[in-house]
Amino acid sequence: MQHGKYRFIAGFLALPLAIYGIFVISPFVQAIYYSFTDWTGLSPDFRVTGTDNYRRLWNDDVFWTSVGHNVLLLLVLPLVTIGLGLFFAFMLNVGGRRRKNAAVAGVRGSGIYKVVYFFPQVLSIAIVALLFQFAYNPNSGALNSFLSAVGLDSVRPEWLGDPDLALWCVMAVMVWSNVGFYVVLFSAGMSSIPRDFYEAALLDGANRLQTFFRITLPLLWDTVQTGWVYMGIMALDSFAVVQIMTIGPGGPDYSTEVLSFYLYTKAFRDGQAGYATTLGVALLIVTLLFAGIVMKLGRRERLEY
Repeated sequence: MQHGKYRFIAGFLALPLAIYGIFVISPFVQAIYYSFTDWTGLSPDFRVTGTDNYRRLWNDDVFWTSVGHNVLLLLVLPLVTIGLGLFFAFMLNVGGRRRKNAAVAGVRGSGIYKVVYFFPQVLSIAIVALLFQFAYNPNSGALNSFLSAVGLDSVRPEWLGDPDLALWCVMAVMVWSNVGFYVVLFSAGMSSIPRDFYEAALLDGANRLQTFFRITLPLLWDTVQTGWVYMGIMALDSFAVVQIMTIGPGGPDYSTEVLSFYLYTKAFRDGQAGYATTLGVALLIVTLLFAGIVMKLGRRERLEY
């Protein structure tokens, strides 16, 4: 059984690893190489400039502004989105009234609620961003029209035109468009938890809040951790929403500038592909740091049931 085992394994792994190396590893290596050049992205001619791009990056105020916005997105988006997803999923699966022969039950019609929650995920992010751009319009948008209808004409914010509100408006759209996915994901995880656990806890006098923190969350921890990383990577991207919704885009006054959009403008608007790849390397480092921190802090003993 052991004879030729490693040759057999290598024979199966050779082709997938070669494909992965060509289409995944190779572009990363090329990007790192181009980050040390003055390549414009349009001409085959370029020269190696050493660490000039990285020194420029260190002194770039717009870069640090975009990093600050991405850090804020990393802190707020996963926390709010996953928190709401857990809350709604728990209510749908365990938060219903007690019924005959069942100590715990979901709300009636929970399947319909899941479809409604998941509906924004079906829509393209471009459509979602465009719809909310119209809703945020300070003159004819739905939000300010509602404020006028209830007699709050004096409020009527500029929304995306206000540097203090623009990024929060973008975050609200990203939360709205992603909560439904996590509701369905966590609902699938909760449906596999044996009901006996909840019944035993309720017989011991635990309330719903205690059952959530003592039973549901520990047994769903692996799913929550994966969702946190996924949502964090999405927060680091956020290119499409900023591109479509904001003034400038990236404005007003760089108030919604993020790393992915700054990279795009340097590469395709300013013709500075070498500097753009430097921004890409910085984005890669931030992404890896975030994933590593989440996986490290979220590590705990695996619970089986």
